[in-house]
Amino acid sequence: MTVWADHDGGALPAPPSFGLSVRSLGNGALWLAAFLSGFVIEEPAPYELYMVMLTIIWLACGLKLRREFAPLIILMMVFIAGGLGSTPFARNFGDAFMYMAVSGFLGLTAIFYAAILAETPERSRIIEHGYIAGAVIVALLGIAGYFHLFPGAEYFTRFDRARGTFQDPNVFGPFLVLPTLLLSQRLLLGPILRNLHVLVPLAILVLGIFLSFSRGAWGVLFASFLLLYVIHLVTEQNSARRGRLVLIGLAGVFLTAMLLAVALSIDTVADMFAQRARLVQEYDGGRIGRFARYALGFQMVMEHPLGLGPLEFNKYFHEDEHNVYLKGFTTYGWIGGLAYILLAIWTVAAFLPLVFKSRPWTPFVRAVFSVFIAHLILSVIIDTDHWRHMYMLYGLAWGLIAADKLERRGVWRIGSAPSPTR
Repeated sequence: MTVWADHDGGALPAPPSFGLSVRSLGNGALWLAAFLSGFVIEEPAPYELYMVMLTIIWLACGLKLRREFAPLIILMMVFIAGGLGSTPFARNFGDAFMYMAVSGFLGLTAIFYAAILAETPERSRIIEHGYIAGAVIVALLGIAGYFHLFPGAEYFTRFDRARGTFQDPNVFGPFLVLPTLLLSQRLLLGPILRNLHVLVPLAILVLGIFLSFSRGAWGVLFASFLLLYVIHLVTEQNSARRGRLVLIGLAGVFLTAMLLAVALSIDTVADMFAQRARLVQEYDGGRIGRFARYALGFQMVMEHPLGLGPLEFNKYFHEDEHNVYLKGFTTYGWIGGLAYILLAIWTVAAFLPLVFKSRPWTPFVRAVFSVFIAHLILSVIIDTDHWRHMYMLYGLAWGLIAADKLERRGVWRIGSAPSPTR
């Protein structure tokens, strides 16, 4: 036991310590960041204000920008620089500049998450727990809003669709997919009886996604879960566990069909589902519908190498691009558009090998990879440019990529990762 000396040279017991360690404070701050990522119904959101403060504090405490995730830093800076170059072409300079300020901030959050995980990939557990906790609350608010469970609950809906604490149901739904996969994965990999407690939050998240009536969210959930399931089947070497995965998959299909039947027994839900389940909506087709705007937009891009300027596309067509790759060129110019596409391709290529490696955080890697791929596909038909969790996915991906590179270089070994205060 640590002792203190008194004035006469005698030994006295050390006084008890009631303070929290720097490591605990850092982990708690990171948990809160992931928790707040879903509360963005108003701007500036609590998440944004908190992340600005947190990033400054961590950088002051020595958080390192490592070369292992340099592609993220460089391409994100080029992407933002392209947007700044197109800003003078905007008709409303103030709004355009604010738009680019948000883009710059979100780019910094991606770099922050990359730096956090590169140093200590075990922090993925903290991010996972904070994200799940926040997502469950966000989903509950969306569900309460849809069913009008308390006075004023309709605030958490839009167009008769659950939106939770987001401005748009089309962002609310996809945000819930990653925590849904993380919880589902516990049932896939662990003893089912020991993980029965995840069924309640899992049901809340799935119901929230369904009540968003977002075709994009439904597609992301289906595609990412299917990809995750195939990854586990392919990488599982034990035949008994592989057979177990097959049985769980069949049971999951049966249970999903039952839950869908129950939900569609409610008339209002069935009507909205029938409306939203149509592959092509009224605003998709037509002379200047969503798909026509893609062709017209890329034609305009060929004539404006520096871009049209932030928030300018809808002044020509009365609608936004609804395609993040097109928006990369219209808002960020040729340089920014190419930088974003290169970043997406580079991230997938560098992230894919980690899916097949055995690490303590491999389940987290596989879930993030599956959701990230699904979001890249979704970005063809939806503008994900200012989605907070999309930038988080980029940061998580590159943090894990960097951690793998550092481990292979012998900078640290599994089980002896650097401390948070390093």
